[in-house]
Amino acid sequence: MRTTRPPRALLRLLTAVVALVCLAAGLAACSGSGAGSDEPTATPTQRLASAKKQLDATSGLRIGLSTPALPSGVSGLLSAAGTGTHAPAFDGTIKVSASGVTADAAVVAVGGTVYAKLPFTTKFAKIDPADYNAPDPSRLLAEDGGISTLLTAATGVQQGKQVRDGKAVLTSFTGAVPGKAVARVIPSASSSADFDARFTLDDDDTLSQAVLTGPFYPQADDVTYTITFGDYGISPHITAP
Repeated sequence: MRTTRPPRALLRLLTAVVALVCLAAGLAACSGSGAGSDEPTATPTQRLASAKKQLDATSGLRIGLSTPALPSGVSGLLSAAGTGTHAPAFDGTIKVSASGVTADAAVVAVGGTVYAKLPFTTKFAKIDPADYNAPDPSRLLAEDGGISTLLTAATGVQQGKQVRDGKAVLTSFTGAVPGKAVARVIPSASSSADFDARFTLDDDDTLSQAVLTGPFYPQADDVTYTITFGDYGISPHITAP
């Protein structure tokens, strides 16, 4: 029995229709690769590296750093909050504990010089943040030695839980950060120990929070600092007072 073949024009038409359906549906099977149409999922390490690039690229953002309490007898940084840029510059407030006394101060840091309006004063004066076991806040966003370097210094990184925050889906990543990297951000930290770290990223790999736990102060119990990030892309104009 003779088999009748479809005309070539009809075959070409059917092929074109199938190709259009595949394109519209985005089906991996149509490509014949069997590997899926989506790009390969980024590894936890790659996602942290992506988050570092965003921190390094932003014109400015709001940043906060805090700990619930310091060990007894320790003088150091309780909190800092303000806006920072890569100028480098920072404008905000800090709270320190010294000899059991807690003090708040308005702070402006520009180009390596830190100014503070200390309690019971009305004018800004130059200070050395090392005197308070505190970092230069303008260096927190430094591409080399700032907070973003902790993201790529982390080892043994593993993906943790996902939670929904409004429309955003946040993913946590845990790992260990060498003390040498942490000490470049907070000088009082032990450079010979590893610090537990948890980083929280959204689906666009934007870092919203970092939590570090370890020996931030010599001969004292471990301290946990939580660092928050928001309003990426702002452009504050910060000058010396």
